[in-house]
Amino acid sequence: MDQVRTVRDVPAGYSRDDFSRIGRNGMGDQLNAYPHSMFWYRDRLYVGTTRSNLCLFRVSKIQKNVETWPVECPDYLYDQDMRAQIWRWDPAKATGEENSGWEMTAQSPLVKSGDEILPRELGYRGMCTFQANGEDTEYLYVATYAPARAYGTRILRTDNGEDFEEVPLPKGFDRAIITTRLLIPFKGKLFTSPTGRADGQPNVSGEAVIFATDDPMSGKWELVNTPGFNDPTNLGVFELLGCGDYLYAGTANLNGYQIWRTKAEGPLPYEWERVVLVGAYRGPLNQCVASLCAHNGVLYAGGGIQHGGIDVENGVGPASPELIRIHPDASWDLVCGTTRMTPDGFKPALSGYRPGFNNLFCGYFWRMASHDGWLYLGTFDWSLMMRYADPQKWPGPFRRMVDKVGIESLIENQSGADLMRSRDGENWVPVTRNGFDNPYNYGIRTMASTPHGLAVGLVNPFGPRVGVHEKDGFRYEHNPDGGAEVWLGSKAPLI
Repeated sequence: MDQVRTVRDVPAGYSRDDFSRIGRNGMGDQLNAYPHSMFWYRDRLYVGTTRSNLCLFRVSKIQKNVETWPVECPDYLYDQDMRAQIWRWDPAKATGEENSGWEMTAQSPLVKSGDEILPRELGYRGMCTFQANGEDTEYLYVATYAPARAYGTRILRTDNGEDFEEVPLPKGFDRAIITTRLLIPFKGKLFTSPTGRADGQPNVSGEAVIFATDDPMSGKWELVNTPGFNDPTNLGVFELLGCGDYLYAGTANLNGYQIWRTKAEGPLPYEWERVVLVGAYRGPLNQCVASLCAHNGVLYAGGGIQHGGIDVENGVGPASPELIRIHPDASWDLVCGTTRMTPDGFKPALSGYRPGFNNLFCGYFWRMASHDGWLYLGTFDWSLMMRYADPQKWPGPFRRMVDKVGIESLIENQSGADLMRSRDGENWVPVTRNGFDNPYNYGIRTMASTPHGLAVGLVNPFGPRVGVHEKDGFRYEHNPDGGAEVWLGSKAPLI
């Protein structure tokens, strides 16, 4: 059960001044753009990266409203090193200088696919620890992201952070499943779900199915839900998390996300209960459950619209996300969002904040963490992308607003991810609203509670060379502030 702490037990939360940067410029390699996974294991912090994401997006054509590309990319993506990496930070080896205490412990191998030599993994998208029945070791498990033309996703594990072995995948995970990010331990089993397909989207598999095993190396995974929860509009399971006696699953759905829960007991498939539907009655603007976090015995669910809050392909957005919370009795509150009447009663925004914590440019509530009695929430902010977009494709009212204020003025005052914190889930204060003073830090993708403080991984794909508009035209120049960053919040100095 989640431990509930009284106000007197809770120390002061971290402010901006309590955070120091322990990793910058992708730990010295600016192609490390996304700290896509993060976990504290055996007295060290592990971070899995995905590389050169904006060049990946250019190839996939996810960003369709971009006029000038934000970063310099090769004509052929794999002319640059796209092999995903795993980094390990040892606080005992940190000197206090940035990037000290880090070492790369793993790098994706290369594989041959037809006439191409490709990275086996482009990214490491999820991490957890799990100890199976009969094993005397708790392993670190890693979920991977593979190129569409390679051999599909994998699940890896290690007991030393350096040597990795493959875990047999559930049946049905064929070569077309290129992404897995969900690895969730709950009640003695490890749960997972396919995330993306080679012929579709990297974040939506088209199959909202969940598998579980109590012995991952046996390969005996079992399907624990009916596909789509008997609803074909559920396009995938975006998030999974245990809270109290229940395992919760949040879906992607163009009509509005759904949240289901099960006690994960009894015959298969488990009995599931739907606790939230139609995006908490906001509809398509709550397209996906982007993050889940258990805090003080309550489950918090952050929403979002895929592709940064603007799903051009499906005509959804732009819209900022909402935050809700679900109680053990299955009732739910609207924490941050648009106050409204629903079939479940009147739902005021308890925090007083409108969607996105009043940030028009917030694409999703990307990650949450409960640490030392406080709930921390990190966002994705897309305002910097206005610098590279085609304004003629913007809605008229939005274009007029931007023209009135000015793009560069908006970027100067707005850009960079937000980190918010709350003790009770209702009263929120900002830690940073500008990506720790770096506008290129446009998202907080990972957080990990550690004995040394709260580790925060910031997405920054704007390197090594970033696009700059000058009077005489557009060009690329070196960006000293590009590459993923890791910050640590702590009341005590490391050394």
